Amino acid sequence: MTDHELKKLHVINCALEGTLTVSEAANALGLTERRVKQLKKEVKEHGVESIIHGNRGRKPAHTIDQKLAQRIIDLKNSHKYQEANFLHFQELLEEYENIKISYSALYDILHNANIKSPKKHRKTKKHHRRKRKAAAGMMLQADGTPHDWFGIGKNYSLHGFIDDATGAVTGLYMSEHECLLGYLEVTRQTLKNFGIPLSLYPDKYSVFFPVMRKENELTIEEQLRGVKKSVTQFGRIMDELGIEMFPASSPQAKGRVERLWQTLQSRLVTEFRIHNITTINQANAFLPGYIKKYNKKFAIPAQIQDSAFVSLPAKFNLDTLLCVKINRTTDNSGVFSICNCKFAIESKDVPPKARITVLISEKGGLKALYKDKVYNLSDVDYLNSESNIQKGRTITQGMKLIIREYFLKDAKAA
Repeated sequence: MTDHELKKLHVINCALEGTLTVSEAANALGLTERRVKQLKKEVKEHGVESIIHGNRGRKPAHTIDQKLAQRIIDLKNSHKYQEANFLHFQELLEEYENIKISYSALYDILHNANIKSPKKHRKTKKHHRRKRKAAAGMMLQADGTPHDWFGIGKNYSLHGFIDDATGAVTGLYMSEHECLLGYLEVTRQTLKNFGIPLSLYPDKYSVFFPVMRKENELTIEEQLRGVKKSVTQFGRIMDELGIEMFPASSPQAKGRVERLWQTLQSRLVTEFRIHNITTINQANAFLPGYIKKYNKKFAIPAQIQDSAFVSLPAKFNLDTLLCVKINRTTDNSGVFSICNCKFAIESKDVPPKARITVLISEKGGLKALYKDKVYNLSDVDYLNSESNIQKGRTITQGMKLIIREYFLKDAKAA
């Protein structure tokens, strides 16, 4: 195939998957919307051949070897592939089973075997699609979605960012619930692999924005005095990076990331089965490689070639940037407490009654920041309150409580 034909096939496949609208595909190819609809139908019915020369030379499905046809049927009925829609199954056959077959031939084989594609074709309410941003990095859509990713009857939450201009996924991370840790890890991936975006477009959950009650809103006088609204830990990190956040008013407002979830809930579940992935840790180890695969297939060029992503300045250390920061004052012994756990700074450079900033990280544990210098901490003891002794809590359990309190709390329950 020529480069032009390869580009045409890529765009039409994106239109078939729903990651591009007919209008967007028409603009990308310089064709009319009517012609794009024709090409979608031809590719769906006749596969790659229709991009090259329509139906000429295409072998009818009945000429395929019966043993091969039966093997395809058996594979589709297997646990590994049963959740894949027909278009995805066609790709997987070539990638993992070394079987290259046109979509129309595959459809005929499966249709004749009374196998239906699990992809839903229900009618949904149409919403006006907002025009894409002109350049990569101008805006990322952020969201999390619960789903039974491992087919075990239990939902886990997948967090992700997607570039509004290109549809490229910049990060994915799975955890038990939608939580701060998930979004911090997606931010880490984005900063390392893409850079700092101009803005982020999440929902209104408390991970991103504080719960503002009317009585807590700033008066005009307070605003004139320079009083600032409170921010969440995630919001503070965005401020430090210079990333502006805009809350989405509805799921439809973040249509691109919502459509990403629809695609992944079909495709990623099948990929997990193919690679025998059944745990969150296995999933998170697999996801960086899958992001590259997804972007190669679905991402499109931005209208403007120059990217708005900015490289992360050397002054930023991701481990100290992507953490929870809490202000504390040490006592006369240089000790402070968090969640009923006592800690001391491992240095004589910090005086008693010092105002410090505690840095809490899921990866690095706890550190103390005093006058722009980071200090290690040591566990003094778990507060010996009668209730804690009766419950049999230990210092290790106390640390788990801190991590769960600040990083793993369900964002939707907060």
